[in-house]
Amino acid sequence: MSAGVSVGLVVNPVAGLGGAAGLKGSDGAEVQRAALARGATPRAGERAARAVRALLSRRPGTRLVTAPGPMGEHSARAAGAPHTLVRSVPPSEPGASGVTTAGDTRRAVLAMAGVDLLLFAGGDGTARDVLDAVRELRERGERVPPVLGIPAGVKVYSGCFALSPAAAGTLAAAYISGTSGVSGTSGDGSGRAALAEAEVVDLDEDRYRQGLVSPVLYGALRVPAAPAALSGRKAGSSGTAPGTVEGIAREVVSRMRPGVRHVLGPGATTRAVGRELGLATTLLGVDVVERVERVERVERDGAGGRLVAADVSEAELSGLVEGGEAVLVLSVIGGQGFVLGRGNQQVSPRVLRAVLGDAPGDAPGARAAGRLLVLATQQKLAALGGRPLLADSGDEDLDRMLAGHVQVITGYHESTIYRISAASEELNG
Repeated sequence: MSAGVSVGLVVNPVAGLGGAAGLKGSDGAEVQRAALARGATPRAGERAARAVRALLSRRPGTRLVTAPGPMGEHSARAAGAPHTLVRSVPPSEPGASGVTTAGDTRRAVLAMAGVDLLLFAGGDGTARDVLDAVRELRERGERVPPVLGIPAGVKVYSGCFALSPAAAGTLAAAYISGTSGVSGTSGDGSGRAALAEAEVVDLDEDRYRQGLVSPVLYGALRVPAAPAALSGRKAGSSGTAPGTVEGIAREVVSRMRPGVRHVLGPGATTRAVGRELGLATTLLGVDVVERVERVERVERDGAGGRLVAADVSEAELSGLVEGGEAVLVLSVIGGQGFVLGRGNQQVSPRVLRAVLGDAPGDAPGARAAGRLLVLATQQKLAALGGRPLLADSGDEDLDRMLAGHVQVITGYHESTIYRISAASEELNG
């Protein structure tokens, strides 16, 4: 590509607000107000800045085109990036409050039709807004740039997102340099890196909050062709045998000690742990439970449990695990491999440090031993094709401390050792 390439940046500043607040999404002004009332802080701008720093470290002097205020300008300034502003929205919008709408995102994308690559920070809802704008550009007969998502939302099920902000910046630099930057893929000989179609899916957040997971395919976006750098579309677990999940739950309960608080992350497998304890836990929230009795023959008698708190926010969870012994019980997102940072933002760096302790282990991943139980069926692990499990907690240093190998419970009296990596470290170099 020529030296005069430009990269667009659009940030949805409210993306991810509802995650730590336990609201399972950030769509709608009421949800955003509720998240702020629960102590949530915006994170999309910071994650966008990380992507820009990674981009500039590999392509110094890259010209950034972005929207005013929290929709990109603040992130560009935080990263020390030279930038040009587009006046896609009236000067009073989004304003100092950072409140934006889907229409603001679409207008910003429309104003950046001439860039060589468009980065956007958000979640699946933001990806839909970008898709709508791309379709409008096509209808107008205007040039449509390829895009790449910086993961910053609660829901990141679409295939157009990089593994992490750092991976987004690295891949963007490789793309505008004319290569993929990923082993096994390359440009097409035209001086441009190859592109691929990535699906955009989203959930109805109201139904999602009721425990109804029904992702809908809305279309596809052109992204740099680098499967190793992209998170990929979330895969469902409908093919999992119920007995397998029940076996995993039974094994988890057999390891629980009375009085130790266990934090159950979202998912059908972790909800099965609640059932094994005789509790009605949530499917998509984060719950805290305790085993209240010692039963020698779990397979015959089961075990009693106590629901300490259901569907907690990050602030509530932090208070529940501070100063006492606790264990995290987290499942793996099918097809993507994420253990932390996708749909379970309540398990924040603050919570992780309280549970795992501040002192690093003797070996990579040692600090998680016994305090982090990872659950996955053998089928789910096999579908990863050897790719590692991923941590994207929001604290890259902490994610690197967790890296190494963890024990994954795959059934009753069944487990395997599997590699876990910091998402920010994937695609480095």
